[in-house]
Amino acid sequence: MAAAQPSTERPELPASAHAWLDHLRVERRLAPRTLDTYAIDLTSLAAVLPVALDDVAEHHLRSALARLHAGGMTSRSLARLLSVARGFFRWRMLSGARADNPAQGLRAPKAPKRLPKALAVDATAGLLDAAQAAIQTAQAADPQQDDPKQQALRLRDAAMFELLYSSGLRLAELIGLDVTASDAAAGWVDAQAAEVHVTGKGGKRRMVPVGGKALDALRAWLPARALLADAQCVALFVGARGERIAQGTVRLALKQLAQTSQLGQHVHPHMLRHSFASHVLQSSGDLRAVQELMGHASIAATQVYTQLDFQHLAKVYDAAHPRAKKAGEK
Repeated sequence: MAAAQPSTERPELPASAHAWLDHLRVERRLAPRTLDTYAIDLTSLAAVLPVALDDVAEHHLRSALARLHAGGMTSRSLARLLSVARGFFRWRMLSGARADNPAQGLRAPKAPKRLPKALAVDATAGLLDAAQAAIQTAQAADPQQDDPKQQALRLRDAAMFELLYSSGLRLAELIGLDVTASDAAAGWVDAQAAEVHVTGKGGKRRMVPVGGKALDALRAWLPARALLADAQCVALFVGARGERIAQGTVRLALKQLAQTSQLGQHVHPHMLRHSFASHVLQSSGDLRAVQELMGHASIAATQVYTQLDFQHLAKVYDAAHPRAKKAGEK
C-alpha cells in the first residue's frame, strides 16, 4: 500500500491563515509536511480561542495556551505552536493587517532537554554489517531458492543505510535522490567525486562526502535497481512497486534489520544521522565542520552533539579511571 500523503485540507482556518501558508509554500518553499504541521497548530489554537484567529489579543493567547497545556499538550508542542503563531501574526503585521504581534511576548513552559539518540560506533557497525551479511547469506544459498527481486531489496536496503550513516542525510533527503544529476533533481550521488548533493530544509543545497563502504553498496545496488524500477522512474531508491521509495518503507526496513541483527533497541533513520554527527564530532572535535555536513542553519542545533560527546567521554572515564568508581562498586 502506498504511503499516505500529507493532507492539503486546512479546515477551520480563516482566509488569512490560508494566505500565509500559501506564502510559505511559494516564497519560503517549505515542505508539505511542515505546512501541514503549521496548519494543525493554527487549527488547534483556533479551537480554544474565544474570538476569531484574526482578532486575538495577548490575553486570549495566554488563556488558550493554558487550556492546551492543561489538556495535555507538551511543552515542546506548545513552543512549536507559539512559534507558528508568531510567524503568522508577524506576517499579518508586515501586510498591514495588524499593528501588533500578540504572540511576541509569550513563552511556553520550559521542557526538559532531550538529547538526540545515537548508536555507539560498534553498534552502528554491527547494524550495517548485518545488512551486508544478509546479502552474502542469500548469495551463498541455492540461487533457485531465492527471488532475484528479494536480493535486489537487500542490496537497496544496505545502500540506503550505508548512505544515511556515511553522509548524515535526513530521510527526506535520502528518498529525494535521483539516479542522475539534473536541474530538476532534488539530489544525486556523484560517485566519481565521492559526494552526495542534497536539498535540505528551506530548499538549501549542500554537498557531503560519501564514504567508501557506502559507495561500494551503491555500486552493488545500481545494477539490481533495474529489477525493481519502472522505466520512467528517476529515483535512486525505489520500492517493490517500482516507484520512488516511501518514508514508511525505509523506516520498516531499518526496524526489521535492527531486530534481525539483535541490536536490542529500536532504530529509526534519523538515529543514523545523529550517530553520524556524534561519531564525526568525537573523532574530529570540529563543531563548525559538523554543522556544515549536517546542513544546520544554526550552530546551536549542532551543539547538542557536544553533550553526547561528553556522555561518551564520561563513560570512558568511569570505566578507566582508577578512582572513578563510586562507593560500593567493585
